[in-house]
Amino acid sequence: MELLHNTPLLAALFGILIAQFVKIPIHFIATKEMDWGLFTSTGGMPSSHSAAVSALTTSIGFEYGLSSPLFAICVIFSVIVMFDATGIRYQAGQQAVVINQMRKDFQTFIIKSKESPDKNPVQKIEDLKTLLGHRPIEFFFGCLTGILISIIIYTV
Repeated sequence: MELLHNTPLLAALFGILIAQFVKIPIHFIATKEMDWGLFTSTGGMPSSHSAAVSALTTSIGFEYGLSSPLFAICVIFSVIVMFDATGIRYQAGQQAVVINQMRKDFQTFIIKSKESPDKNPVQKIEDLKTLLGHRPIEFFFGCLTGILISIIIYTV
């Protein structure tokens, strides 16, 4: 299978897998709680988005050179993805925090304003996901993870 010989693709996939797996022990060290769900979650330390695109870009640099048009495409692609992961998606997560609090406050208001809580009970609505994007330090270590993965693949 030719796909298994596509080193840049494999480097990017390893970047995602390693970054996602590393989130579990980092979370355990910080909180003393084991959360296997982090392997499939978004956000957190390190950024798997940054790890994937930096591994891909570094691999393309190794294979085609830093002056190749393909490397230039990868750099621009990486910048856009990492900007989105640290900027837009992070802000969306911050907005979700505020919206979740507003929803809780509104439900509390409705419950307290009713004469009898038995009439038309308020439905519990699931909170919006707040861990969507990355802080700059998470982006940085994700990027570093991806670069190191590609360096290891191409030099070992």
